[in-house]
Amino acid sequence: MKELVVISGKGGTGKTSVTGALAVLWDHAVFADCDVDASNLPILLNPEIREKLPFSGGKKAEIVEDDCTGCGLCESLCRFHAISQEDNGIYQVDPLACEGCGLCFRACPMDAIQFEPVVNGELYISDTAWGELIHAELYPGEENSGKLVTAVRQKARETAGAKGKSWILTDGAPGTGCPVIASLTGASGVLIVTEPGVSAIHDLERILELTKHFSIPAMILINKADISPEQKERIRDIARREKVTVLGDIPYHPSFTKSQIKGKPVTLDGAPELYRIFEHLKQLILEKLA
Repeated sequence: MKELVVISGKGGTGKTSVTGALAVLWDHAVFADCDVDASNLPILLNPEIREKLPFSGGKKAEIVEDDCTGCGLCESLCRFHAISQEDNGIYQVDPLACEGCGLCFRACPMDAIQFEPVVNGELYISDTAWGELIHAELYPGEENSGKLVTAVRQKARETAGAKGKSWILTDGAPGTGCPVIASLTGASGVLIVTEPGVSAIHDLERILELTKHFSIPAMILINKADISPEQKERIRDIARREKVTVLGDIPYHPSFTKSQIKGKPVTLDGAPELYRIFEHLKQLILEKLA
């Protein structure tokens, strides 16, 4: 089983559009969306949710009113100001402010504080016309997105193994931080979708540092390649310096936006030349990761 992770760093480069376009053409694959804060791949693949699983990313404190004597020790120790005294003299924990450190739980002399796992989001197993899609939603204000990304990838591997699939095609998390690291580790290869712009190139260089650190084969796809020939050449210079293959260029094309509005992958509802580009791109990737 092999896994290709599509990432970009900067938002808006076309990472999800590229993943959705490839998904339609990819045989024997399970798909995963690791953008757990704002999952967009389901918009293109139109999945039917088959199963929902609760996700717990940690624990939070809760004061048992009947056992609390109102000593105020927990409030004085909480560095996150998550505990306050109500008008009736009872102390309460603000679940949004609580960071789950557990200090109040350990310090309470009356054992009046519970420290239990909480549900931070949901993980979905869905069916699409092209295969199973594993995606997730982190509830607003919740943390541990990296842990949920890991859970999505683990469930994708389990699903692929159970179904006898040979590939996992993953829409990686945005940015260059913890969720991206959780998206990358253990992958067979990485496709970096970038565009000829200063911000995108900055993130490209940071992602290349990550792939080098984890020894993951990386490939580059330049999207909207014709908007700045000068910056496009800069990307190619970086690729030569880092000894990374540029698989090709995709020109700016209005079919991408039209397909997004219709909620379809561009390979289903775009111009014929785009279909040919993605078919060729798929073959190049398969050859690189063979």
